[in-house]
Amino acid sequence: MTPLLLSSFTATTCLGRGLDATREALRDGRSGLQPCAFETVQLPTWLGEVGGVDDERLPGHLAHYDCRNNRLARIGLESDGFAGRVHEAIARYGRNRVGVFVGTSTAGILQTELAYRWRAPMSGALPADFDYRRTHNSFSPAEFTRDYFALEGMAMAISTACSSSAKVFAAAARQIALGTIDAAVVGGVDSLCLTTLYGFASLQLTSAQPCRPYDAGRDGISIGEAAAFALLERADEAAAGDILLQGCGESSDAYHMSSPHPEGLGARLAMSAALRSAALDAGDIGYINLHGTATPANDAAEGKAVAALFGKRVPCSSTKGATGHTLGAAGAVEAVVCALALQEGWLPGSPGSRQPDPEIPLQYLIDARPAELRHALSNSFGFGGSNCSLIFGVAR
Repeated sequence: MTPLLLSSFTATTCLGRGLDATREALRDGRSGLQPCAFETVQLPTWLGEVGGVDDERLPGHLAHYDCRNNRLARIGLESDGFAGRVHEAIARYGRNRVGVFVGTSTAGILQTELAYRWRAPMSGALPADFDYRRTHNSFSPAEFTRDYFALEGMAMAISTACSSSAKVFAAAARQIALGTIDAAVVGGVDSLCLTTLYGFASLQLTSAQPCRPYDAGRDGISIGEAAAFALLERADEAAAGDILLQGCGESSDAYHMSSPHPEGLGARLAMSAALRSAALDAGDIGYINLHGTATPANDAAEGKAVAALFGKRVPCSSTKGATGHTLGAAGAVEAVVCALALQEGWLPGSPGSRQPDPEIPLQYLIDARPAELRHALSNSFGFGGSNCSLIFGVAR
C-alpha cells in the first residue's frame, strides 16, 4: 500500500485524557485499572473506567445522540487539539472528501440496558425518549462523528469485536487509494456496559485481579473503555519524524466463536499480510504491540504466531495491563501507543505483568525502555477469528 500520514492522533483511556496522560503512565509503568465499581455491576474484577464521562454534555443540536459511548467519543475528539486538525482538513479538502471510519463492539448498548429498566410495566414498551438508532446502533458513533464535524462524505462503522478499530485503518486506506476520499477520521469508541461485563464473566474470561498479559500466572482480562482517533491523509507532504501507516493485514480464520486458533493461524496470516502490504521483512520490525489479553489461550496462540514469524529478536509487549482491554477501541488505542513509541523513541512495557511465561518464546518487555524505532507492528484479534495487523513507521 501507499503509506498514509497520521497527521494527528489522540487517545483517552483510564490512564487519562490525551497523549500526555498516556505517555506518562506508560513510560512510568503505571496502570489505570481499579476494582469494579461501575453502575450496578457486582463482579470480582478490575476495570479501566474513564473518569467524568457521565458529566460530559453533548452540544444541543446533537443531544439526540446522548449516551455514554458518544459522550466518550466527544471527549476523545476534543483531546490533543484533534478536532481542530479535522476542521483544517475539511478546509483543505471539503466536507464531502473527509471520510469517517469508526470501530466499536457494543456502541451505546448501555442506553438500551437503562431503557429496559424503565419499560412500561403492562406493555413492556421502552421509554418514548429512547433513540435506538442514535445510541445503541453500531453505526451511532460513526454517524455522531460525521455530524459532529458537519461532514457530508462517506461514513462507516466496523464492528468485528476486538479488531474493529484496527480494521478501520485498512478500510480508510482502501478508500483513499480508490480516490473516494482525500482524508479520513479513523478510530474506535467502546464504553462500559453491563452486557459486556457480565458476558465476559459468564465465559470465565475475566480476572479477579488486574490483568497480567503474557505472565506465567495470567488468568483473564480486565475490561476497559476508551476513545482513540487518528486523521489519515496522503503522505506527499510528510516531514521527517512524521508517523506513517505503512501496512495493513487482515484475515479470518473462523476457528471458533470465542477462542483463537491454537496455533495462531489467523494471527500469522494477518501479520504476514501486513508485512507484504508494507513491502517489509520480519527483520524490519523493531517493536510489536501484542493483542495480549491475558487469557491463557489467547496469549499462547498469539505467542506461537509471533515466534514463528519473528523469533525472539523483536521486543514485544501488551499495554492492556495499563488500559484494560478496551474491546472495539483497542486497535485504535494501541495504534496510538505505537505512534508515540515511534515518535519519541521508547518501548512501552507491560504494567501488571511480573514473570513472562517461559512457555512463550518471545522477547517480552516488562518495563519501558528507550529504543530507536523505524517500524512497529500492532496486533488486534477479535472473536470469531477476525484478525488485523497494522504496521506504522517514521518518515525519514
